[in-house]
Amino acid sequence: MEPMNWISVGLAGAAAAAVLWLFWRGNLPLWGYGLAIIPAAMLGHALARIGAEKLAVKPWLYAMQAGGLALAFVLPAVWMLGLRSEATKAQMVRDSAAFVLAYLAMGAVFYLLG
Repeated sequence: MEPMNWISVGLAGAAAAAVLWLFWRGNLPLWGYGLAIIPAAMLGHALARIGAEKLAVKPWLYAMQAGGLALAFVLPAVWMLGLRSEATKAQMVRDSAAFVLAYLAMGAVFYLLG
């Protein structure tokens, strides 16, 4: 495993927080957006395990890793919580889109910063 790029992790977390803020302006306390650093660290770890050499040859892995985490783990949780709290389908779709875009933004940051 290669060392994690902590600058990329911080910037990826900030990018995800910015995307989520665009969707949920005023619906979270400011520190709530800071929680985006947690999945950014997880994605940074996953990409470090893949390695820079393989990522250079297969750059689509940035989007696959980021989008895959969102689709496989985050979206089912969003929908389960939404159904439990009786959220509307429109709210759940909006939240799903917010998270997929936030995770893809993280993947883009890691791609751009290598």
